[in-house]
Amino acid sequence: MFRTDLLQNKRILITGGGTGLGKGMAERFLELGATVYICGRRKEVLTETAKELSAKGIIHPVSCDVRNLEAVEAMIDSMWSAGPLDVLVNNAAGNFIARTEELSPRAFESVIGIVLMGTLHATMACGRRWLKAKHPGIVLSISATYAPVGSAYVVPSAVSKAGVEALIRSLAVEWGNRGIRMNAIAPGPIPTQGAFSRVLPRPELETLALDRNPVHRFGTVEELANLAAFLVSDGSGYINGEVIRMDGGEFLQGAGEFSNLGRLLTEADWQAIKPKKSGQTPKN
Repeated sequence: MFRTDLLQNKRILITGGGTGLGKGMAERFLELGATVYICGRRKEVLTETAKELSAKGIIHPVSCDVRNLEAVEAMIDSMWSAGPLDVLVNNAAGNFIARTEELSPRAFESVIGIVLMGTLHATMACGRRWLKAKHPGIVLSISATYAPVGSAYVVPSAVSKAGVEALIRSLAVEWGNRGIRMNAIAPGPIPTQGAFSRVLPRPELETLALDRNPVHRFGTVEELANLAAFLVSDGSGYINGEVIRMDGGEFLQGAGEFSNLGRLLTEADWQAIKPKKSGQTPKN
């Protein structure tokens, strides 16, 4: 689909880059000539991913918890020592299905800390450096189809993703005339390792999810990675402040991707998917 040198000489940081969508984007960016940095909380996962993808290009694993501003600043400083980054992909996320009244404040803080504050920390760390150096930059954030309308049972994520979309739209205007573009992708259901077991705890729920999608299938990591590659390339230079929905038309069938779970899950299901510890979120 793309020239193999589409992202040549681009230095790209992907938060939450060790698994799932982040790993898929890293692989595609490497194939297109980029130098890629991946960060996350689990050093062993990052190291294994970097080893697996190293044959495709230059990839650097960096352990960092994006909830920690000081850690993010230190990570960005270390990367800038070899030259400025060109692209930031805010992909780090945490989410779980839960009845909102059962969530502790720490559960909210954990998701908001990763998704919203992590995005803010990384975006500001890169943005301030780009502005100071008058260096052009691109930020691509991963949102969710339910961000503009909310969704039951994933309230901390919905709150956080809505904030991310407000952030990128605001900064697209504020920083656009200084060479920094902001966009986001809002993907529908895309099977990744471990993801469906958390959000679709019974097999028949996958069937229901397929039935509500006009194209009657889930998305693929490869499809998202290709869209991301286009949005961080120079070929999309006139796209700024947009949230691109990639869901096969599912959103048009009805808002709130998880809202129907209240009619479908039994008490046993809720207990099975309940976080084991207060504030627990999936690790990136």
